[in-house]
Amino acid sequence: MTTLPEIPLPSSIRSRTIDNINGLCMHVLEAGFETRGRPCVLLLHGFPELAFSWRKVMPVLAAAGYHVIAPDQRGYGRTTGWDPDYDGDLASFRLTNLVRDALGLVSAFGYREIDAVIGHDFGSSVAAWCALIRPDVFRSVVMMSAPFGGPPPLPFNTVHEPAKPVDDPIHRELAALPRPRKHYQWYYSTREANDDMHDAPQGVHDFLRAYYHHKSADWKANQPYPLKSWSAEEIAKLPTYYVMDLAKDMAATVAEEMPPPEEIAANKWLPDSELAFYSAEYARTGFQGGLQWYRCGTSGAFLPELQTWSGRTIDVRSAFISGKQDWGTYQRPGVYEAMQSKACTRMIGCHLVDGAGHWVQQEKANEVSWLLVQFLRGAKTSA
Repeated sequence: MTTLPEIPLPSSIRSRTIDNINGLCMHVLEAGFETRGRPCVLLLHGFPELAFSWRKVMPVLAAAGYHVIAPDQRGYGRTTGWDPDYDGDLASFRLTNLVRDALGLVSAFGYREIDAVIGHDFGSSVAAWCALIRPDVFRSVVMMSAPFGGPPPLPFNTVHEPAKPVDDPIHRELAALPRPRKHYQWYYSTREANDDMHDAPQGVHDFLRAYYHHKSADWKANQPYPLKSWSAEEIAKLPTYYVMDLAKDMAATVAEEMPPPEEIAANKWLPDSELAFYSAEYARTGFQGGLQWYRCGTSGAFLPELQTWSGRTIDVRSAFISGKQDWGTYQRPGVYEAMQSKACTRMIGCHLVDGAGHWVQQEKANEVSWLLVQFLRGAKTSA
């Protein structure tokens, strides 16, 4: 059995594995574990991240009185039991099964309900669905960097007005632009995407350095604003990490934005010593586990299952946190607004943290930790 290197964590956080979580042996980081009976908070990471992404937030939440649990989710890091094959069990990565993973984990720790589920990036989607499907267990939710616009609708009133065939021409239109483009989520769904990144010419470490830099506030061109529509002309305004040049893979895309050595040396929110943990883990596991999540979304095969909750809203207390320099807030036109006006009935705040891009809880850990503690204290005093 291979011995994995130690994780560079604060002394207040411990690493452990929990067996038999919906077919997984789940690796989790844990803080505030010394005293039993504390209220629990679950933290869910996104792509290409790990439980390690919460290392700066966890001690603060533990100091505020919480038992804090952050797993490597299905497909990531030191969690095992998932199928790493592109042609393997894609259905196990669908959103409802990721909710089942979260439910199984908190249940294994002996919680019938927890104070909050907090998710970042794709973890934000899982957190939203946790709160939507099991509000009795997940008593509040914070979504970070990826807003939630509600469940997909069912065809409506088709007896009287027959449904029109749904054909989204966006990909043909992107490819036909004067500067031909493609959307990153569909690129991530291709067979080649994992090898493009895992075998990147610059190596996994430099690939991740450029990727994290490109989506952070350190990349000064990240100045997001709402887009008018889901059209090729509009979404082509997104940076190339979201709407890529048609002929380039992601490794080549971000290589063009690699920061110079002096900027890397000056980076405080993700020094090379911490990035080295990410790069070692992804060099070991590859990226396919995380990419399976995107494939579930782009295939359409699991849309009917999600339509089971069509028309339902998130009715527990909710909040949204993102970086002010994060295009993720606006990458799907109208969703940020729909989250506040329709999808969430008890949303108490949307916070766009200045000086942070997509990796908000790492770039501005103190500000995010304070916002989370304030939200959780409200969760304890509100019905």
